[in-house]
Amino acid sequence: CSTICYNKYMKRHSNTDLTPLARRLRREMTKEERKLWYDFLRNYPVPFSRQKVFGKYIADFYCAQAKLVIELDGGQHYEDEQIEYDAARTEFLQKYKLTVLRIDNTEINKNFADTCGYIDEIINEKIKSQ
Repeated sequence: CSTICYNKYMKRHSNTDLTPLARRLRREMTKEERKLWYDFLRNYPVPFSRQKVFGKYIADFYCAQAKLVIELDGGQHYEDEQIEYDAARTEFLQKYKLTVLRIDNTEINKNFADTCGYIDEIINEKIKSQ
């Protein structure tokens, strides 16, 4: 299915109850989310969305053209309950042919340039393979 078909499908299955929370999360981004957004993704040549609702989940960053979700993970993502939740979210998103890229906050804070280069590589690979 094309990106257009996919986007129409996801819009119909989007959870409008989460829209206010997604808006609040856009206003209250973590420092790592702000850094990645303002210093890289906001002006990236391929458009990205922030805090995109997919079903019962909210993705940190989403690129429709590359079918890519980027999730930034802080320390809480390494606790058992959160690991299970993240696995379920990834499985849900993969059913819609999305790739989920998980990046530890430490990589944003300590290896920002390399992390951006890695994201750029993934996006270019995804776009070329379509």
